[in-house]
Amino acid sequence: MAQNSKSKIQSALASKPVRRPAYTLERANMLCPTATQAHTLATRFALEQVDFNGIRETTEECLATSIKTLRSNMNDQALEIHMQRIVGSYVASACGAGEFYSAKVTTAREMTTRLSNDSRDEDRSGVSGFDSKAQRAREFAAQVGLQSYALLAAAQGAVDAFAAVTGGEWKPYQRTETNDQNVDRKAAQAELDAFDIR
Repeated sequence: MAQNSKSKIQSALASKPVRRPAYTLERANMLCPTATQAHTLATRFALEQVDFNGIRETTEECLATSIKTLRSNMNDQALEIHMQRIVGSYVASACGAGEFYSAKVTTAREMTTRLSNDSRDEDRSGVSGFDSKAQRAREFAAQVGLQSYALLAAAQGAVDAFAAVTGGEWKPYQRTETNDQNVDRKAAQAELDAFDIR
């Protein structure tokens, strides 16, 4: 009887569509540092400031120029689909970088906080002339934070280019994926399940 219930649950799960979380500009903004955070990271860790507006404007101009060269060979719908994919890749890259940054900040915090380290080796000074593990973790987190902020600028520029070219607002494409079991396979599974009924 338990086997039959398990089969029914598996069958129900197999028929439900699987939705992957969409990469959106809003999500990228949540994951990546803000302008204030990026400025502070660059200042405190002696790193180069990110020219957010410069990156955004250059990305927008480059994409708009690229689309203009294609316009004579593509209809409006094809051009919009092409732009949709390009912008999606920029936004996905910013989200991925933001997720990586968030993970590295967590690692840096854990290594720096004394209570979260049993050995506390990360808090000790490194060998003369070398940084401690915790300091290197903080510096790496700062670097990837500024990288994610730069990619956020590029994503914003791509979204702006989409609006300029198409006149519409970019929205992420979200595909609904169904389990790859076809009707025959489901029918065969249902027949096999009949053998488990007691």
